[in-house]
Amino acid sequence: MTGLEGANAAARILLDAGFLPDDARRDAAVLARHSLGWSLTDWATRNREAMPDGFAERLLISARRRATREPVAYITGVREFYGRDFRVTSAVLIPRPETEGLVEETLRVLSRPDGPDGPSGPDGPSGPDGPVILDVGTGSGCVAITLALEYPRARVIATDVSAAALEVARENARALGANRVEFMEASLVPAGVSDVDIIVSNPPYVPQRHRASLPADVREYEPALALFGGEHGQDVIAGVIAAARRALRPGGWLIMEIGDGQVDVVTHAVRDAGLHLECVQADLQDISRVIVARQPASAS
Repeated sequence: MTGLEGANAAARILLDAGFLPDDARRDAAVLARHSLGWSLTDWATRNREAMPDGFAERLLISARRRATREPVAYITGVREFYGRDFRVTSAVLIPRPETEGLVEETLRVLSRPDGPDGPSGPDGPSGPDGPVILDVGTGSGCVAITLALEYPRARVIATDVSAAALEVARENARALGANRVEFMEASLVPAGVSDVDIIVSNPPYVPQRHRASLPADVREYEPALALFGGEHGQDVIAGVIAAARRALRPGGWLIMEIGDGQVDVVTHAVRDAGLHLECVQADLQDISRVIVARQPASAS
């Protein structure tokens, strides 16, 4: 059997399970590459070669798992984020491309002259350990680890309420060499953590009432704790905003991902909490996705 023949057989399993043709072919090819440990280039140049023993069996097992709507990332155990491969399990939310906006906005704030590490920031450049960044609800650790690697001066603290998620995040930090990230089990901000320069968060924001309308691979497989933010999707968002008001240093920043249709409610909540709304950034689908807000220079 060639690689292409195996992928076609896997695609037929997915087609029979109701997948659209393009989705079936794409997922089958990803699973085939995973079964072989091949890169995309390897697959493109070698998929007509005869495959090693065991390839067909491994691929068909993976295809049958995908046919139940188990996410590809949980089958392969990996998802790319900001150019790096992160291990994922069913204990963590699968990183999405739109969440890279949190990283982009945080790096933009860090590069500003009036940012926490800039010469005209509240107290000038941060100390020898750099600015303190707190990632609330870290999951796989993709945001915290990426920021630690992209901005090595920062001290990055990552929290999650799930011990299982934190174990995945720690494994990712070790694998990617982000040895300075501190992981803490906490629902929002750990006790004793204050004077934070930047709080970044991708909180659970899907309304519970929308559960039935979610795709099966999300609804049935991804952790509800990381998805749902109460009946209207705003319970944890409200908690993050309140925690930011308490834990940010004067002039500190809150950078938070939100869901489709939530921008008006969240921006009002930000202002009601006494934070200054800096901007709202849209994702590639033109959905308002990232809120950037700032603690007043003289916090009360």
